[in-house]
Amino acid sequence: DLSLLRFISAELTRGYFLEHNEAKYTERRERVYTCMRIPKELEKLMFFGIFLCLDAFLYVFTLLPLRVFLAMFRFITLPCYGLRDRRLLQPAQVCDILKGVILVICYFMMHYVDYSMMYHLIRGQSVIKLYIIYNMLEVADRLISSFGQDILDALYWTATEPKERKRAHIGVIPHFFMAVLYVFLHAILIMVQATTLNVAFNSHNKSLLTIMMSNNFVEIKGSVFKKFEKNNLFQMSNSDIKERFTNYVLLLIVCLRNMEQFSWNPDHLWVLFPDVCMVVASEIAVDIVKHAFITKFNDITADV
Repeated sequence: DLSLLRFISAELTRGYFLEHNEAKYTERRERVYTCMRIPKELEKLMFFGIFLCLDAFLYVFTLLPLRVFLAMFRFITLPCYGLRDRRLLQPAQVCDILKGVILVICYFMMHYVDYSMMYHLIRGQSVIKLYIIYNMLEVADRLISSFGQDILDALYWTATEPKERKRAHIGVIPHFFMAVLYVFLHAILIMVQATTLNVAFNSHNKSLLTIMMSNNFVEIKGSVFKKFEKNNLFQMSNSDIKERFTNYVLLLIVCLRNMEQFSWNPDHLWVLFPDVCMVVASEIAVDIVKHAFITKFNDITADV
């Protein structure tokens, strides 16, 4: 007969038949090991990806000027070789010259942007308004980057497309002006991002910086509960690498700007150092948690 005493006795002495569900519990254990491996594997990927970004970034200021010089030298000395080749310049050389001209034009256009006025204009805004501005800048950066890459690729293809084909474009010059406008606007957007971050670092209360960091944790909510395939995870990882590299560049700009204001006094660098570490640590923590739970919920191994 059932009784309260017998029920309590059964609850205190019953066993767990785990061996009957061996596959289930083995899988659970492997998930734990996968989550423990994610930080190491993710940081290896990030380390490699950031060096790729750094290579692409430094290429613009090191190898690209040399390539432009070689292309211009070939163009100037072309009469010495004769017109044996139907092309005046190779497609790669045309692209190099276009990149160099866009870079120089935007460099001179950026001289007319008043950084001091931009800084004081942003500093005069309220904390909540600055938080909204920073969020809008992040979204705009991703959208403009995606569309801007299409604009640049369209320009390069339009300039190097074989001439015997039927014309199906608006011409090289309109594409060139679109590319210059895109690079200029994107440069201003990055500058406003750096200025907003600089305001957050220099504000007396660190509430704006804290709010900006908490914005990273909102990213976890928007991604971990979605369905991810391996290809989607790869695209998201690329985006995270680019985002982290951009944040490092912005932090470097902020530190250099502040050091310049204090006559390169190394003591001021130690004042900024805790805030920089806090921003970097929150970024790393968010990426680890996000990738760990995405791999857990979608049964993706750490090797992927």
